[in-house]
Amino acid sequence: MGQSVRYALGRVRGYIAALCFPLALLVPQAAVADGGFLQARMAMPAPKGAQQICQTYRWACAAQRARTLNSSAELALVLDVNTKVNTTTRAVPDASQHRRAELWSLPTSAGGDCEDFALLKKRELVRLGVDPGRLLLATVLDRRRVPHAVLVYRSHKGDLLLDNLTDKVVNWRSSGYVFLRMQNPDSPDQWVGGFRMG
Repeated sequence: MGQSVRYALGRVRGYIAALCFPLALLVPQAAVADGGFLQARMAMPAPKGAQQICQTYRWACAAQRARTLNSSAELALVLDVNTKVNTTTRAVPDASQHRRAELWSLPTSAGGDCEDFALLKKRELVRLGVDPGRLLLATVLDRRRVPHAVLVYRSHKGDLLLDNLTDKVVNWRSSGYVFLRMQNPDSPDQWVGGFRMG
């Protein structure tokens, strides 16, 4: 083989190695992102209106671990609470009820908006014995790219959404939502964002 051919083959091998090295680095990230859990990249401030929820509702930011329920029994509770809260709570904007653009609070007898639904679902599930560390408040842009709030349930197989717009509890990937912020799973009194979308 001539020297010019060997030189060309060496360059091709170099290009292939240069291309494969970054791909090798991406494999672990893809494996993490495909695990079914939202993966945040950075700390974020709490959403507008949510800065006081930890002081107002201690359970909303509880980090202690509760007893572990059987996963199928726990999922049944999650489905039941999502449907019950959605069917018994009226959707009422904060502006008409509290005269404020945004206030994260439990629904009143008149009702509540999306984050109020999420807070009520979290409170009920914590009362029923679900680990509060597996129940994370999150803000998103919905399918119409309107700001919205949901409750993320960290199941054993991945993150599921409890949403006042549907009685179905779905995997976050199939929601069509853009995730903005979520309570930090390791420290729910803090928020994270910059999510890897897979």
